[in-house]
Amino acid sequence: MWAAVRSYFSSSSLNAVVFIVSFLLISSPVLASEYDHKYQSDEQVTLWVNKVGPYNNPQETYNYYSLPFCRPSGNPGHKWGGLGEVLGGNELIDSQIDIKFPKNVDKTTICKLPLNKSNVQQFKEAIENNYWFEFFMDDLPLWGHVGELHPDRNSDSKHLLYTHKNITIEYNKDQIIHVNLTQENPMQLEVGKTLDMTYSVKWTETNIAFAHRFDVYLDYHFFEHQIHWFSIFNSFMMVIFLTGLVSMILMRTLRNDYAKYAREDDDLESLERDVSEESGWKLVHGDVFRPPRNMVLLSAVVGTGAQLALLILLVILFAIVATLYIGRGAIVTTFIVCYALTSFVSGYVSGGMYSRHGGKNWIKSMILTASLFPFLCFGIGFILNTIAIFYGSLAAIPFGTMVVVFVIWAFISFPLALLGTVVGRNWSGAPNNPCRVKTIPRPIPEKKWYLTPSVVSIMGGLLPFGSIFIEMYFVFTSFWNYKVYYVYGFMLLVFLILIIVTVCVTIVGTYFLLNAENYHWQWTSFFSAASTAIYVYLYSESSVVSSIP
Repeated sequence: MWAAVRSYFSSSSLNAVVFIVSFLLISSPVLASEYDHKYQSDEQVTLWVNKVGPYNNPQETYNYYSLPFCRPSGNPGHKWGGLGEVLGGNELIDSQIDIKFPKNVDKTTICKLPLNKSNVQQFKEAIENNYWFEFFMDDLPLWGHVGELHPDRNSDSKHLLYTHKNITIEYNKDQIIHVNLTQENPMQLEVGKTLDMTYSVKWTETNIAFAHRFDVYLDYHFFEHQIHWFSIFNSFMMVIFLTGLVSMILMRTLRNDYAKYAREDDDLESLERDVSEESGWKLVHGDVFRPPRNMVLLSAVVGTGAQLALLILLVILFAIVATLYIGRGAIVTTFIVCYALTSFVSGYVSGGMYSRHGGKNWIKSMILTASLFPFLCFGIGFILNTIAIFYGSLAAIPFGTMVVVFVIWAFISFPLALLGTVVGRNWSGAPNNPCRVKTIPRPIPEKKWYLTPSVVSIMGGLLPFGSIFIEMYFVFTSFWNYKVYYVYGFMLLVFLILIIVTVCVTIVGTYFLLNAENYHWQWTSFFSAASTAIYVYLYSESSVVSSIP
């Protein structure tokens, strides 16, 4: 009987394998054409229209056909590039403009555009706000402006609409390498007038390899400037200074004393007699491992921070290996998937930390850890999404996309956080304090203002921010000024430097606080690192203001 069953499944598996291989062989030309962007002679090449919006605000974008351009007939096709593309505010629609590989097209009419009062008003507002639009052809972007203002601004007909699109396409054998769009024939906007919207296509052959077709969009002179290398060197010198300072504190000042305070509990009385004349951090060894206030929240934010650190590292590595900057929304998709898969880390760190400090309500800790960052993002996103829906922007996230994100969190991220919490409680949740905690808390003496936890926390973020602010300049510049950020090797180095500087600053800040005989160090050590975000936020606000003309 079992032999028959094994024989049945073996034959079924063989048939399945044969079927799959046959299907792949039959469909391989189609898949290869789609994946390799290869075209046959006279094959249709689709021009996808995407979005339009003011040039000075890249985040304010609308559907291309929100302006009264020539609309395709019937129900035009849409191209969906995945979750990240939708969240990134892209909506590609088939323009149905006739372009074939590699056939030149002389000046041809797309449509005749009648101008009524509403159309003229819309176009005028777009031109006054310097609206630009984005097209895609074979996953390569094309950009152009809606129109221009007449040099004589006092003229009654100062608004000029571009009516002719000239598309130049470079190709290498059967693959498109580069596309370019220029616009001509600006026409005045007058109510009752009819404009001929035209286009032309010119194909030219090139020797550029397909693998290098995206290089034309990369600004090497900007991102690989000498100041970029100098910032890395400057941050590296800061790392050497801080690691030397921490090594001096740990190796020369603390090692012998720590060995003395790590004796067995039986020697505690003699130990206290020995250190009766001591001062500073040595006096709080019996209180330093006291559980902090709001232990549930602290364990949740520490666990979330560990997950985000691993998440950023993974995304940077994937961006280096897979050149994610080429794909629309690829970074966002990678971020969401990696966040869901790294939720185990947040649960493990949070659960272990909460259990080591004697926490009993671990379910509350686990739920807070799993939902703190996602629900914070959801709250901010809900406000922004409401504003985007009100204005009809493409930044508005569709309801179906929100459901998909919630399902990813509910069925992948949350269970992994739960599993991580259980593993963390059982594997790293046992208390391992080297000293016994005193029953009665020691009073904290008054100290100078610069040794208070708030000042230590605020000052702690300066050095980490100083190690990354040059890189932040390049990131924000690419974010607001239409540059493709691609130097993820630089970002990896800066991220590693940031981690090292943050660790060193946290150790030094904690040492200063304990020397002030203040044993409430847990939250201070957290905010010493977290205060870096305040400086990044202030710097981002300044970059937004400076980008406004």
